[in-house]
Amino acid sequence: MPSQSKPEWLAGTYAKAVARNPERAPAFRTTGEMALDPVYGPEDADGGNGALGFPGEYPFTRGVQPTMYRGRLWTMRQYAGFGTAEESNERYRYLLEQGQTGLSVAFDLPTQIGYDSDDPMALGEVGKVGVAIDSIDDMRTLFRGIPLDRVTTSMTINGTAAVLLGLYVAVGREQGVSPDRLGGTVQNDILKEYITRGTWIYPPGPSMRLITDVFRYCAEEAPRWNTISISGYHMREAGCTAAQEIAFTLANGIAYVDAAVAAGLDVDAFAGRLSFFFACHNNLLEEVAKFRAARRLWATIMKERFEAQNPRSMMLRFHTQTGGATLTAQQPENNIVRTTLQALAAVLGGTQSLHTNSMDEALSLPTENAVQIALRTQQVIACESGAGDVVDPLGGSWFIESMTDRLEAEARDYLKTIEDLGGAPAALEQGFQQREIQEASYRYQRQIEEKERIIVGVNDFTVSGEEPPELLRVDPAIGQRQVERLRALRAERDGAAADAAIAALEAGARGADNLVPLIVAAVEARATLGEISHALRRAWGEYREIVVV
Repeated sequence: MPSQSKPEWLAGTYAKAVARNPERAPAFRTTGEMALDPVYGPEDADGGNGALGFPGEYPFTRGVQPTMYRGRLWTMRQYAGFGTAEESNERYRYLLEQGQTGLSVAFDLPTQIGYDSDDPMALGEVGKVGVAIDSIDDMRTLFRGIPLDRVTTSMTINGTAAVLLGLYVAVGREQGVSPDRLGGTVQNDILKEYITRGTWIYPPGPSMRLITDVFRYCAEEAPRWNTISISGYHMREAGCTAAQEIAFTLANGIAYVDAAVAAGLDVDAFAGRLSFFFACHNNLLEEVAKFRAARRLWATIMKERFEAQNPRSMMLRFHTQTGGATLTAQQPENNIVRTTLQALAAVLGGTQSLHTNSMDEALSLPTENAVQIALRTQQVIACESGAGDVVDPLGGSWFIESMTDRLEAEARDYLKTIEDLGGAPAALEQGFQQREIQEASYRYQRQIEEKERIIVGVNDFTVSGEEPPELLRVDPAIGQRQVERLRALRAERDGAAADAAIAALEAGARGADNLVPLIVAAVEARATLGEISHALRRAWGEYREIVVV
């Protein structure tokens, strides 16, 4: 046992050392402004393994699987999609050849907000930030030569999530793969779109209905499909702290579970297919603690608030993407180091799948070489670092356990505030989450500008006369090619069948039918994504943004 207490050590040995050699900064703190002690001891932690539990057991602080990566490595995904379906298919097949173990699809802006490529609203945006998907023809091309019963596919899509799921189901059927054999995730998280990202279409009420319709459809038809990826990533990228990311993400998760239960679903029928999506930024130990705190808090919520009985319903399973907002256009090779630290934090924190950003993503869509380096980063961590050889290797660290407790406590305070405001949808209508994120982002930016935080290559350690790297350029003629494809599709298809399917969908939207089977029927009749989205716009109207000042 130590001969003195922590306060005695701080006042004695430590204070004398600081008097001789002052520390680098007047105060050390996390990105969320938590003050850091110089050292941590047993009195700072939760109480050891008895309080923590074991991996694979409630409250899952130490991981959702007993063996974690000793049994199977995390799924290695590289978020990709650009230009046409042909070009993206080529990139997917390249990544699979390089050892990627799951696909992750990026869609262009028109696809995300429900416009066909020939819509005037799509002008200049077709294929720019992701792949353009207008119809089942494009979806078929996107997955040409990729057996959908042998890969899992994550689709980053929200307002049109049910349509893209319908397209995936339809293409699977064409391949002879029934919905119950499809594995993957559709992001489908509309609340964070209202808070930060902005690719909404419909008002919150009908948008939540679409989400619960997906829950119900997949529970009955596609039990291997993750029906939602409740996403803190975009809120963290917009500037929120680690504790805010936990709280705002789980508050949205509570809202989705509430909506599903109100729609008559049994919590244990759908909760096991909920998944989460977090960012991972540069403060390695804070990020590890963040993942552990989020797991424990969600398990408690599901058990105590929603009275889930199945342990799987209490598991917070999550995908991680390294922090796009942390990447710099200056000295882009430094981003390889940043991404490595972030990926290592995600693995030490127990992620189920991982995307590593490419070094050139602050400048453009990633080049093939940059994507390969990003994937190799994961493979080196998996095969050479030893980080996955022990379950929860940092568990029991006095600092990690203290930080886990503090992040959980701060997140609980935010959740209480959101609950007092009426829940996540009501709070965002009042601008609460938006305002908190804006203020956190402003504080962080001021710290960078005043050099309280150093960003290597940006506000210190800079060089002049950098040579610009080779960038990926999207062919501007893609838009016209997509327009021509749509013209051909409308000329070739059975117009009456497509019109009838759209009419049935609109009638269902005005009623109470589950819309997913109607959407699948519409895409199989070669109705376009824009036509489907416009039918729902006619039934429900469009959302108008709340301006937060």
